[in-house]
Formats: sequence, C-alpha cells, structure tokens
Amino acid sequence: MRKRKAKKRVLLPDPRFNDQLVTRFVNNLMWDGKKSVAFKVFYDALDIVEQKKQNDEKTSLEIWKDALSNVMPHVEVRSRRVGGATFQIPMQIRPDRKVSIAIKWLISYSRKRNEKSMAQRLAGEVLAAAKEEGAAVKKRIDVHKMADANKAFSHLRF
Repeated sequence: MRKRKAKKRVLLPDPRFNDQLVTRFVNNLMWDGKKSVAFKVFYDALDIVEQKKQNDEKTSLEIWKDALSNVMPHVEVRSRRVGGATFQIPMQIRPDRKVSIAIKWLISYSRKRNEKSMAQRLAGEVLAAAKEEGAAVKKRIDVHKMADANKAFSHLRF
C-alpha cells in the first residue's frame, strides 16, 4: 500500500452506561450530526426494553448486547472473479466488522418497522433479536445460508 494505515480513533464512552460500544451504536444511529437526539432515542429504547422484558436477572443493556451478538454474522460471501466467471466465496469476518455489520443491520431493520417512534422501533427490534427472531436475525441466517450454499468455492479463497 502506498499510504499509511489509518489510525483507529478512540471513542469516548457514553454518559449513562460508560460503554464505548454504546457510543459506536449511537454514532451509527445518528442523522445529520444530531448526537444528543440519537442518545435520547437509544436511552428511550432501552427504557422501553426495561419495561417490556420478561426475565428480571438481565438489565436492558445486557439484553441489547445479547441482541447484538445474535445479529452478528460469522461468515459472509465475497465476489471473486476467476477467469470469466464471478464466484461467491464464503469468508470469515474479522471481529470489528462483525460488530459494525450487526449494528448496521439492527438499526436499518429497526427503521423499517411500523411502530410510532424510533425508540419504540429500536426497542422492538432489540427484544426480537434477543429472542433470536426479527428481521435482523433473519438477515444473518440468510447470509449464513448463502455462505453454506457456496461452500464448494471456498478453495478459491484469496
């Protein structure tokens, strides 16, 4: 490579839970640089999760982390051109990409839900993902199926 590798920026932990992953999630949730609005949506969603949860031993933050880990894919297919044909080759995903994909899927499928506010949508998707259901978990299952179907081309890995 010609240029230096970009340095990883250190994120400040969020004010309520003191967790960097929450800040990373809120940065992806944010629109037009409105971080305080994004934090309010996230905290309201976790308050709704706190009210709707069934088991008392887990906090809303732990439920959210479980939901995020249930959405994380472990393999994905990448296109590779060999000769004249393009093959979908299954590949392992590095850990930081797993997290970012899970965050993006959870937010995008929350936005597509039909509840009134974004906080309610996000809470609904988090609760569904924590129970291994919902659109974001279905997306992960579809990605895994696609990788499994193309397992025959794994010898073309680069």
